Amino acid sequence: MRSLANRHQQQGAVIVTVALLLLFLLGFIGIALDFGRLFIVKSELQTAMDSCALAAAQELDLQPTAIDRAKSAGLTAGNLNRVNLQSVNWSGKGQLAAAEITFKDSAYLTTTDPTVSQYVQCQHIQPAIQMWLMQAMGAFSGNTTDFPSTRNVMASAVATRAHGQTTCPIPVAFKRKECPAGSGVACPAPNYGLTPGEWVTVLTTQGATPGGYIGWANLDGSNSASETRAEMNGKCGTRVNDVLGTPGTQTTIAEDWNYRFGIYKKLPDFRTDPSYMRPDFSGYSYTATNWKNTVAINGDFHNNAWNGTPAAGSHATAQNFVTKRASFGACAPNGNLKGANSCESITGISLNSFKDLAASGNGPSSHGAWGTNRRIVTVPVTDNSNKVIDFLCMLMLQPLSIPMANVKLEFIGNASLLTSPCSFSGMPGGAAGPLVPALVR
Repeated sequence: MRSLANRHQQQGAVIVTVALLLLFLLGFIGIALDFGRLFIVKSELQTAMDSCALAAAQELDLQPTAIDRAKSAGLTAGNLNRVNLQSVNWSGKGQLAAAEITFKDSAYLTTTDPTVSQYVQCQHIQPAIQMWLMQAMGAFSGNTTDFPSTRNVMASAVATRAHGQTTCPIPVAFKRKECPAGSGVACPAPNYGLTPGEWVTVLTTQGATPGGYIGWANLDGSNSASETRAEMNGKCGTRVNDVLGTPGTQTTIAEDWNYRFGIYKKLPDFRTDPSYMRPDFSGYSYTATNWKNTVAINGDFHNNAWNGTPAAGSHATAQNFVTKRASFGACAPNGNLKGANSCESITGISLNSFKDLAASGNGPSSHGAWGTNRRIVTVPVTDNSNKVIDFLCMLMLQPLSIPMANVKLEFIGNASLLTSPCSFSGMPGGAAGPLVPALVR
C-alpha cells in the first residue's frame, strides 16, 4: 500500500514538473515568435528609411529649393516600401512624415538652410507592433511591464552625395566643340564650349556626331538595341576612359524615353509595374514654340534670380521646369494626349502609338504620387576617339516622336559640381565625376 501511494505521489510531481516545463517552453516560443516579428518589422522599416535617405540625398544640390525637393523625394520613396509584415499602409499605424526628414550641414549640425544642407536623415518610430504570445504571458503572470502587449520599432538612415566610381548616364554622348570654331582646338572643361541654358540637339541620324551635338551611344561599347534600352532604363557602369559604341537610330528607345514624360502606350499600374516606368515629377515639355513663356536663369538651375543675359541663340527653361515640378504638371494639364490643348499640340510632336498620360497633381496615377527625378540626366562627353572624358548635367526637354526625330537637351552644367542637380544611382567611392547618393549611417 505504501509503495502504491509513493507511486501516485511521484506521478503528481511529474505532472507539475511537465506543466512548469511547458510554461517555460511557451515563454521561449513567445520570445522567438514575437522578437522574430520585431526583427522583420525592423528590417522592413530600415529598408524604407534607406530608400528615403537615398532619394532625398539626390536632391541636395545646395539650391534654394533643395530641402523641399528632398522631402518630397524622400517621402515618395520611403512610403513606397511595405512595413509590418508587408503591409501597404504600414498596418494603419502611420507612415513616414515630412517632419521626420531632417538635414545637416558639412559639420553635421542640424540646419534648415537648403544652401548648406549636405546630409539628410530619415527616422521613424513604428508604434504599437502587436505581440502575440508575450501578451498572453503578461496576462497569465500579471506582469505587463516585462511582457507588454505591443512594442515600438525605430529605424534611421543618413545619406549624402559623393563622387561615384561608376555613373548611370542615358545612352547618348556629347561631342565637344572646337574653340574657336574651325580652330581644331577642343573646348576645355568644365563646360566644353557650352553655355548654361543652351539647348543641344540629339541627332537621330547615323554616322559620326559633329562637335557641339549629341548622338546616340551604347555606353558598353556595343551596338545592341536591347543594351540601349537597358541603359535608358537605368543600367549603370560607365567610367571615364570607356570607349562608347554607336548604335545609330534606335526606334525602340522612344517608349523608354517617353516614360519619363509620363507618356505611355498603355498607362501602367505604378504599384506593381517596374520602377523604370515611373514618370518624372513633371511631364511638361518645351519646344521652340513655347520656350519664350519660360523664365531664363542663366545657368543657376534652381535660383529664382535673373543673373545676366543668356548666350545668343540659347533657350533657358530650367526655372519654369522647377515650377512645373512643384505643381506636378503633366505634358498636358487637361489630361489629353491628342487634340486641342493636348500634349501633341503643346509639343508639336507626333506621338502616334502612344495613348495615355500620367495625370497632373498628386491623385491616382499622377506625377505627384509616382514621380521621381527622371528628366535631369547625366550625359558623357567624348573626344574624337569616342572615349569618355567627362560628364555633363542636362535637362530632357521633349518626348520622342514616332517616327523618331531630333530632340533637344538643355545644358545645366558640369555633373561633378556640388551644385549640380545631377545625382543618380551609381556606385559611390570615386575621387571625381558625377555625384551619387550614398548611405553613411
